[in-house]
Amino acid sequence: MLTMMTLFKSLVRCKLEYCCPLWNPSKISDIQTIEKVQKQFTKKINGLQELDYWEHLLRLKLLSLQRRRERYSIIHVWKVYHGFAPNNIGLKFYTSPRLGTRVTIPKFNHQAQSSYSTAYDNSFAIKAARLWNVLPKSVNSITLLEPFKAGLGSFLNQFPDKPPVIGYTPPNSNSLLHWCATGGNGVCAIDAESSCNPCQTPQKRKKYRLRLCVDTTA
Repeated sequence: MLTMMTLFKSLVRCKLEYCCPLWNPSKISDIQTIEKVQKQFTKKINGLQELDYWEHLLRLKLLSLQRRRERYSIIHVWKVYHGFAPNNIGLKFYTSPRLGTRVTIPKFNHQAQSSYSTAYDNSFAIKAARLWNVLPKSVNSITLLEPFKAGLGSFLNQFPDKPPVIGYTPPNSNSLLHWCATGGNGVCAIDAESSCNPCQTPQKRKKYRLRLCVDTTA
């Protein structure tokens, strides 16, 4: 098992994740296609053949490729904030005494065409900013990279990880945003001042779930 996972991580997964914050897909069919690679690989490991893919992730203590792409996006925002990566998309940060560092979500003209709305939701500047704004102050205030990664990992482990794969019916899109919006782990740290806050009223939560950064169309 250890040899198989070492080969997968060093020879396969690194290619699937190269520059993934840039091309992170939103369509469920694309997410399924990429996730299928890890699903087929883990299925070959002795003792896992009879288990479903979600059980594979638990047994191997793996994140889905979908969850790892969201993790990379959050880490890139951290690097931008701390000056380790250029802020060439103009992310604007501010500090909340209660919630720590936040990213301002640019307002969207809701009179625009629906195609513009999809492009807006799926852009890195919006999707990554929304993911960052989910983090609690105890995580987003960490100033060193490795401790930040450790804190982020502990936070992500609070959420179920059931990615959309062919032949399975996931409870939702599996995006961190969706789990938070539906109270999947009993925690919601999205800033009340943010334009993407789903936690103000049940009506707004329902509306927000319809505009998550994951496109449910094939």
